[in-house]
Amino acid sequence: AMVERATKEWGSVDLLCANAGILRDKSFTKLEVADWDKVLGVHLTGTFYCCKAVWAGMRERNYGRIVLTTSSSGLFGNFGQANYGAAKAGMVGLMNVLAEEGRKNNIKVNTISPTAATRMTEELLPPQALQLMKPEAITPAVEFLLSEDAPTRTIIGAGAGSFAVIRVLETEGVNLPQSEWTPDGVAAHFKDISDMSTAKALQGAFEQTQKYVAQAAARAGIKL
Repeated sequence: AMVERATKEWGSVDLLCANAGILRDKSFTKLEVADWDKVLGVHLTGTFYCCKAVWAGMRERNYGRIVLTTSSSGLFGNFGQANYGAAKAGMVGLMNVLAEEGRKNNIKVNTISPTAATRMTEELLPPQALQLMKPEAITPAVEFLLSEDAPTRTIIGAGAGSFAVIRVLETEGVNLPQSEWTPDGVAAHFKDISDMSTAKALQGAFEQTQKYVAQAAARAGIKL
């Protein structure tokens, strides 16, 4: 209904900032199924509805900018927020896929990870901190991600005037001989497997598959 109304008013919807949220914080032991379903329904499924409503029009016009809203709880974890963290981590997965599918139609999809003083955080932080964490300190990052020159598939963390890019990285890894395809083999090589010095952000699931196959082929002396 929002998209229909906006389209009638202005002709099209070219920008979407999907931002809605609730909290039902409980330790995992005490978390009820209803708490899980409610939080994922608002955050993740609600975002899906909004993206789905604008997607066809953006494809037809070969233009679109979408910003989803994740959270440090989903990216890094926070006690008592299994439902919230799972929903917010889901935003990153949604962004990754939509960015790939939208690339050929000039649809850029990014994610903001905001830290601000809102109704959701006003009881969690001291007054001095809340004064520094004004919501308008988030706005420049959101507007940049919705702009003509926006990147795509990028997560920006923003709060109190600080801005940072957050990335999911994969190490170069180690291709083990079949004789070491065991838990002990992984343990023996874990220092090299976890070496982050050459880690990089992959551009899709297929790139990861290609990487693994190339490493295996090189070990076996197979030319692909």
